[in-house]
Amino acid sequence: MTLVKYRERKNTDSMKWDGLRAHFGSDDLLPVWVADMDFESPDCVKEALSKLVGLNVYGYYQVPDGYYNAFIEWEKKYHDYEVKREWLSFMPGVVQALYRLVHCFTDENDSVAVMTPVYYPFFSAVENSGRNLVKVPLINDAGVYTIDFPLFEKSIAEKDVKMFILCSPHNPVGRVWTDEELKRMLDICKKYGVLVVSDEIHHDLIFSDKKQITAANAGDYDEILLMLTSASKTFNLAGCRNALLIVPDEALRRKYRAFSRRNGFSSGSAFGYVSGQAAFEGGRAWLDEVLEIIKGNYNYLCSALAETLPKAVISPLEGTYLMWIDVSAYMKERDGREGCFDRDTEWFMRDTCRLAVDLGKWFGGKEYDGFIRINLATKRENIEEVAARLRLLAE
Repeated sequence: MTLVKYRERKNTDSMKWDGLRAHFGSDDLLPVWVADMDFESPDCVKEALSKLVGLNVYGYYQVPDGYYNAFIEWEKKYHDYEVKREWLSFMPGVVQALYRLVHCFTDENDSVAVMTPVYYPFFSAVENSGRNLVKVPLINDAGVYTIDFPLFEKSIAEKDVKMFILCSPHNPVGRVWTDEELKRMLDICKKYGVLVVSDEIHHDLIFSDKKQITAANAGDYDEILLMLTSASKTFNLAGCRNALLIVPDEALRRKYRAFSRRNGFSSGSAFGYVSGQAAFEGGRAWLDEVLEIIKGNYNYLCSALAETLPKAVISPLEGTYLMWIDVSAYMKERDGREGCFDRDTEWFMRDTCRLAVDLGKWFGGKEYDGFIRINLATKRENIEEVAARLRLLAE
């Protein structure tokens, strides 16, 4: 039985489908940008929310113990991570959590490090909070990204970095960090007293033969580690506005909770708790099917582009459902000048290919122009259409 159902989302107030004019200036585009799925959430979520709606009373809601228990069991079963109830705090979403943690644990003008290219709200959470953004570029070897550890340590020491925001798995390059890589990053941070915020929102979306390792399982790093995750990416629940902060260290917990009280932060929506609990309890088979669909879409697009755009460089998809593609070979000036383009990537994707994609420059600046990020969590027919439209780059 097919558990995963494609849903046509036009005219549903979907940001991805109905927000095209606001974000790209045109309604007539195929959207493969913002990271949510075009699949209905698991039936168990629909059933749980239908039961809640059936009550037709939407008053103050007591968070059910079942919500936390379901998450704790999920982490133990699928990530070998033993989470204790007292470590958990509600967050309205991972992006909002980044802002809160930056404000709670750093001071104005402190330095916060990220590894680029990276999910662009990391930048705004730092810069909009009056902190100093320190970019540490990853090493790109033919589309395979690794960490420049000497540069990472040098940047931390010279810039007096107070916080490092880790993306694990890494969005947009699709890396699942190895145990050795995590240990080296965290050891450097521990050496310099740098607090680590580990964004693991995609940690259930793994495609390589490697296991996603939760940062907390890499070693004894509790005193510097804050972990963020959510059911939102895993089960397509972003609109339900519910995420989790995991803080094993008691001193860090006390500091965050005092900050939370001072700022009047409240608990979440009943819809977020109910949907999350249902998904963690009954959504595994659905997720396994989704992963197969996404991996199939990735393999299809790799094969199609190998034929039509052989100079495109595709990063291996180890985690997330986001495909990172370097198409700069089709953008460079015909006289061969390095770093110059006779085509504007944004204009060409929108006005020629008629695609709404995430642009590389959003993830780290000018050096990533000529890169695009494609959302693979959609039906195969849409991915086939993406391949057909990208073929125009070769003309």
